[in-house]
Amino acid sequence: MRYHAILLTILFLLAGIAPPVEAGELFAPGVISTGLQETSSAFSPDGHTVYFMRSDFMEKDDTILVSRLSGSQWSVPEVASFSGQWHDSEPAMSPDGKRLYFVSNRPVSPGGEPLTVEMMGQRYPGTNLWYVEQLANGKWGEPVHVDGAMNDGNQVYNPSVAANGNIYFSAHRPDSGKFYQVYVARRTATGYAAPEKLDLGDVEQNRMDPGVDPQERYIVFASSGPDSLGSADIYISFRNADGKWGKPEHLPGDVNSAALENAPVPGRAFGELYVSSSRSDAPTYPKERDTLATLQHRLAAAANGSRNIWRFDISDVLKAHGITL
Repeated sequence: MRYHAILLTILFLLAGIAPPVEAGELFAPGVISTGLQETSSAFSPDGHTVYFMRSDFMEKDDTILVSRLSGSQWSVPEVASFSGQWHDSEPAMSPDGKRLYFVSNRPVSPGGEPLTVEMMGQRYPGTNLWYVEQLANGKWGEPVHVDGAMNDGNQVYNPSVAANGNIYFSAHRPDSGKFYQVYVARRTATGYAAPEKLDLGDVEQNRMDPGVDPQERYIVFASSGPDSLGSADIYISFRNADGKWGKPEHLPGDVNSAALENAPVPGRAFGELYVSSSRSDAPTYPKERDTLATLQHRLAAAANGSRNIWRFDISDVLKAHGITL
């Protein structure tokens, strides 16, 4: 079977076609993926703890939850120790598991006003980057505001951390143009350098929600490119030998759909990719006649059009670009 898979990959490459992606699976349906909005998974190094965001459909009430794996079952989620009072979302774990970054509208100074931002005449919760650090007892410390240029503008989203400490994120900044773009703030001996915009192609499109490989060999992100199947799809860019990012490639197979896909996160196992998707199990008509109970059960379940977390295997795509571990 393995020989067959390798042969297929070679044939795809010779034909100039991206190798297939394994069919996705809904992540922990009914426990983590529910009829509400779930997105932005962040796993501990052993893969046995996951932090994620759960919200209402309008995403006005974002909270970070945590669930732990026991045997083959994920526990009923709890509100993370550092969340539950503010508009908190988009957790991201450092590769060593010692820091967890997230974005929040909480005041920068105690007793201050919550962060807000105005867009097209409407006011929304603003977002700054924060982190919690793991204490000696394994618990998280108090949230720490990330000072400096990364938080300029109160529109910082989806942090992702490389093994060397570089922080990738999406934001709307003075050099973003009309749309959101992806940036990196490089770790230095004295802190972080000023954020740099990544060259990922056409700036007349949103480039959001970066998920970087810990070794920075590739980056996945959400965008509304001309080949998108839905309002946003997942793309991948590989780092060239000169350090520049290659032309983004639309991920093949089941990763993308006619629904919204965003918040891609490389998992802890090779080739794992977690994606938020609003794909749904729409009924076929005529459907079996519903009762009130069956209707409400289906409408409240996962895959009802709310965003859920899905797991995919993109190992063949990585192997086709020379990444094997």
